[in-house]
Amino acid sequence: MLRLLPMLLLGILLAGCSEEAPQPQVDNAASSAHNLLEFTLPDLEGESRKLAQWQGQVVMVNFWAPWCPPCRDEVPAFIELQEKYADKGFTIVGITVDTHENAQTFADTMGINYPVLIAEEEGIEIAKRYGNRVGALPYTALLDRRGNIVFTHRSELSLEQAEEALKAAL
Repeated sequence: MLRLLPMLLLGILLAGCSEEAPQPQVDNAASSAHNLLEFTLPDLEGESRKLAQWQGQVVMVNFWAPWCPPCRDEVPAFIELQEKYADKGFTIVGITVDTHENAQTFADTMGINYPVLIAEEEGIEIAKRYGNRVGALPYTALLDRRGNIVFTHRSELSLEQAEEALKAAL
């Protein structure tokens, strides 16, 4: 936990000032589909998962932490989206920058119905590959079926905003 303290403090500061901001431009060379899908993280069951396993689907990648209030607030909308669009080739993948124990407790409490991967401090570096240059939480990127970023959002994402972006990608 001590090694996470500096990251937690930074995250709290960033979460508190994550107002609606202009969306970052995607650097096509740095964020090619191949580069974005190239990482392996454990899920809540301890199984190694690669984001590439969802290639061919529309994937919403959400970087979050259980201690981040805006992250907590957007989870019910994500649960609803997962239920509504899973049969249309869509999935949400939550990537937490916290510990397995904290993520598991939160996921169980909220009834999260989509995969949660445990990245701890590595999650901030992965999020940067998705355009999150300042390391803000929450941060969401939507990937099309080819694995290209088609939408990004820094700060809490409403159900309406997420659904609008998703419908355009499906």
